[in-house]
Amino acid sequence: MQIREDYVLRKLGIGYMAIPVGQAGQEFQGVIRLNGTGAFLWQCILDGADTREKLIAAMLERYEGLDEATAGRDLDAFLAAIGRALV
Repeated sequence: MQIREDYVLRKLGIGYMAIPVGQAGQEFQGVIRLNGTGAFLWQCILDGADTREKLIAAMLERYEGLDEATAGRDLDAFLAAIGRALV
């Protein structure tokens, strides 16, 4: 999985927004709101974590006390929320 090139992540206040630009901006006139964990996962994908397993491993390494089942459920919700930004 990869983030489409026509989405950019911006920090706004205490949150983050994935903003469509170019063609994506024509297809979707909105933004995807992310919290800090969502921004972390977004950056992991940009850095090459291209499988569910790699993303779960990154979450388990970063968030002490997180179990694999919870990480998997949270990751699935994140991927569903940003689905339009993925290729």
